[in-house]
Amino acid sequence: MARLYLHPGKERSLLRRHPWIFAGSVDRLEGRARPGDTVDVLAADGRMLGRAAWSPVSQIRARMWCFDGDTVIDHAFFKRRVAASVARRGSHPLLAGQDGVRLIHGESDGLPGVIADRYGEVVVVQLTSAGADKWREAIVAGLVQATGCVAVYERSDSDVRGLEGLEARTGCAHGELPAQLQIVEHGVRMEVDVVGGHKTGFYLDQRDNRKLTGMLAQGRRVLNCFCYTGGFSLQALAGGAESVLSIDSSGPALATAARNLALNPQLDAGRADWWEDDVFEALRSLRTEGRSFDLIVLDPPKFAPSAAHADRAARAYKDINLFGFRLLAPGGILMTYSCSGGIGLELFQKIVAGAASDAGVDARILHRLSAAPDHPVGLAVPEGEYLKGLAVQIGD
Repeated sequence: MARLYLHPGKERSLLRRHPWIFAGSVDRLEGRARPGDTVDVLAADGRMLGRAAWSPVSQIRARMWCFDGDTVIDHAFFKRRVAASVARRGSHPLLAGQDGVRLIHGESDGLPGVIADRYGEVVVVQLTSAGADKWREAIVAGLVQATGCVAVYERSDSDVRGLEGLEARTGCAHGELPAQLQIVEHGVRMEVDVVGGHKTGFYLDQRDNRKLTGMLAQGRRVLNCFCYTGGFSLQALAGGAESVLSIDSSGPALATAARNLALNPQLDAGRADWWEDDVFEALRSLRTEGRSFDLIVLDPPKFAPSAAHADRAARAYKDINLFGFRLLAPGGILMTYSCSGGIGLELFQKIVAGAASDAGVDARILHRLSAAPDHPVGLAVPEGEYLKGLAVQIGD
């Protein structure tokens, strides 16, 4: 097995169990290793630090599988890790009865580069690192064994794979997909498109925040921006919203949202309007028309994929939140989110506070919003890589 030696002092992050080794920390590789191969990781003084997956073209040159020199990295290792991750979700009281659950969340479950989401009897897996790709068969076999699913569909089509020197790959890795796939979330039925939908087909991390939206929506005029397939919108209707206006630039996403509404005859479709438009342009139009809303949801796509894009993304977040505050009626609530890796919670809160100040409103934080419990964040993994949000209420 090849040996990866670090520069002096670069072992400190690994001793704190951070799972990434960046290119600048690497002194040398002794022996030969192909992308995804397991290498021993050693400090400059020769101390064994653990074993990792080698990725020679990525700025993250290695991702740790373990922090000891005794663990064998083989098929059995991945089946154990997968089984343990699935069991953690199965024993979590807040996830009981959920049709859609994240089973594996990468580094937080000791499986860097592995994402696996369950939708009923189908599991969707996404492999984004060279090491995860190397052990694809073992990971898929582990998922089938741990879940008893009828199908595993691979959605390894994230742009991140390009940074690892990997090509996109999609398709059934086990079994066959059912003709139609649906889940029920907090009493609302939703269609899931695991083949062509965003990410793995659905945004499971927002499950609890969609429920909170429903709890806050009673009697309110709701605006849902970047609505995608209508998750927040349908929960708002279920919560008794007076009206719900949903905006997205994607016609196919809005068509799915309309089908989702039709799947729920208990909801009053007459209270829902759907706009296909650029959200920024739509908000300007609403402002010009003098419209106002009691509850606004801003869940935009990733504005900052990395810290290098943080400045530009900060301006976009400032603009979108400024629009939101200006459209809020007195006493209204803004639920605003960021999934950008380059924008941490502290910076995001400063951006939102600045937008409130520029809008001339007195605002206070009701809730700090985070991902659902099946999307845990490891202590050593930067918080900025994950969903964060704020529920902010303005004064009367």
